[in-house]
Amino acid sequence: MTLYKCKCGNEENIGKTTLALRDGRWRSIQALCDCGLWMEAEPEEGMPSLIRTEASLSKNKRRDKLWKRAKERLTGERGVNEPFD
Repeated sequence: MTLYKCKCGNEENIGKTTLALRDGRWRSIQALCDCGLWMEAEPEEGMPSLIRTEASLSKNKRRDKLWKRAKERLTGERGVNEPFD
């Protein structure tokens, strides 16, 4: 949860927020204070980093599959080092 503070001294912990473009800035809709001003918050950790752990999303695995198919199409049934006879 993030602690939002207003200039009037009001504080509120907000867990889930919806961002929208308000007054020319991206603001959390839930951070509108009772006095009419927008509450401000300082990010604690910055942007989250997402790690993809599924095997199907791996870039290397996808690249290997593409290379295997391309190699198979180029060389046909014979191997790369086999003669043309």
